Formats: sequence, structure tokens, C-alpha cells
Amino acid sequence: MLIAAVIATALIISGTLVYTQFFSRRRLLVSTTTSLWESDLLKKVESVFEAKYPIDLQFIAAGSGVAIEQGRNGDVDCVLVHAPSMELTFLQQGFGTSRKIIAYNFFTIVGPSNDPALVNGQNVTEALKRITEYGRNQTGKVWVSRADNSGTHTKEQSLWKLAGFNYTLISAEQWYANAPGGMGETLLKAEQFSAYTLSDIGTYLKFHEKDERITLDSFMAEKYELLNVYSVMAVNRTRHKHVNFNDTVTFIKFLTSDEGQQLIEKFGEEDYGTSGRLFRAAVSYLTANSTEQIAQWIRKYAFLGDPPTECPPEYRDTECPELYT
Repeated sequence: MLIAAVIATALIISGTLVYTQFFSRRRLLVSTTTSLWESDLLKKVESVFEAKYPIDLQFIAAGSGVAIEQGRNGDVDCVLVHAPSMELTFLQQGFGTSRKIIAYNFFTIVGPSNDPALVNGQNVTEALKRITEYGRNQTGKVWVSRADNSGTHTKEQSLWKLAGFNYTLISAEQWYANAPGGMGETLLKAEQFSAYTLSDIGTYLKFHEKDERITLDSFMAEKYELLNVYSVMAVNRTRHKHVNFNDTVTFIKFLTSDEGQQLIEKFGEEDYGTSGRLFRAAVSYLTANSTEQIAQWIRKYAFLGDPPTECPPEYRDTECPELYT
């Protein structure tokens, strides 16, 4: 009987621990861009965050357009994306709230190491012109596009416009390939065609260093035109009453905290060194009213409204003003 009692006690304790670990944790659904997921940053965030809070983080990786649509439908609790124009619409339509900028990096044009279009050392406008000229004299595919309404695709469209091209017309030319999918799939497709593509530097570095199939080189320097800014937004609980708003606020506070910002800033340093960090923390530049060039670039590129701010007051949840103090 004593042995049976000990065994029963052990089972009760272990069962309680299992229940506490798996069933008492609240679920938080986050729809996010593939670049944050495929770089493995969010796996690190998940590990650290779940060790601190009884919250089960679940990420759904998609392009920014799909991620925002999931938020609009109330299928997730918050969205983590990199498309300021789409984010503004999301807020204006009343589906999002409490936007916070958390990180930045840069896009880059990558392509075959022999650089047949001679884009190395050129600015992005001249590079796209050279790729177009080269492509029009080839029979194969020279450019691969995400073509998925993602943040990267949105940026690509704006760059073609900046270079003086009509995107609808240029994307229909025979040397231009559409490859809807994640950034990793697009890089693999560009490798297959020995073609050029636009990638965020974080995903490119991860795949270039960890996947032997990716031999593409990066040709662009860090310029304003290639800036890439990541933001997190809560799904508006007045529009979708079932969303887990309170835990979303906890998640936003974690990402913008010193701990969360250090996690973002240091991620990838062990593999790529300080000069090859996949993402850069953004909060300190904005809260300290920094006059550094990158702070000015972030404000110019990713601030919304008039006067510009990371989240205009009318889109802030009134019960969590501490996010903006």
C-alpha cells in the first residue's frame, strides 16, 4: 500500500506539472512575415518569451499581405510585419491598434557571383536598369519576384517605380519570373535560374551561410531606398472581441523592452559577427529622439499620419498608454 501510495503521489505530481505546463498556458496567435520566421529569429523569441510567461506563442508565417489579412479576419491576435503602407490601411480600417516599431534591416539585390548584369557597386536604381537591359537580351529568366503581396514584394514594386519602370509592364516581360512563396523559396528559385532577386539581408545571410544550395552574392550597400522596418500591431479587440489582447500587449512590451531589443540586436552575431547581424533593434532610436541618420530614415520611411509617428494617437488603445511613454 505504501508503494502504491508513493506511485500515486508521483503520478499526481507529474500530472499536475504536465497540466500546468501544457494546459494552463494561454495561446497567443501571431501572424508574421516569412523573413522573421525563416531567419529563425522568432524561434529564439519564442524560447525566451515562453520561459518568462505562461503564454504559448504560435506563429503563422506568411507574406505581410496575408498576415494583415489574417488580422483583418480576426484569425490571429496580433501581426508582425514590414509593410508601412499596408499597416496604415490596416489601422485606418479599424482592424489594428497599438502599432510599435521594433526592428530594422535592409533589403539587398542578390544574384550570381559572376554578376552578368554588372550591378555590383551601383545604386539600386541603376542596378535595376542594368538588370532590365541585360534581361531583354536574354532568353532565360533573369529576375525572380516574390509576387505574393508580401512586404518584400511591396518594396520591389516601389523600387521598380523609383527606377522609372511601370511594374505591370515590366513584370510581364519574358525574363521576369514570378515565384510566389517565402523568401527562402525565392532565393532557391533565383539560384536555379542564376538570376537576380530582392531579399531582406537577414534571410539572405541565414540561407547563404546555412544552405549550401545558395551561392548568390549580395551587391547592395545599406541605403535609405533599401530600408526595411518591422512593426508589431494588436488586432483591434473592439472589432474582434475574442482576440487575446492582454497577452498581445505583454508580447509587444517584451519585444520593445531592453531584453527583447537586445535579443533582436544580438541575434546572428555568433554566426555572422557584429557586422553581419540579421536584424537591428529600433526602439532606442525612437524613444531617445536620436538625430542619427538611421533614426531619421526610420521616421521618414515608417512613421505614419500627420504629424508622423509610429502609431497616430487615434489608433492607440486607450487602456495601454504605457506603450507610448
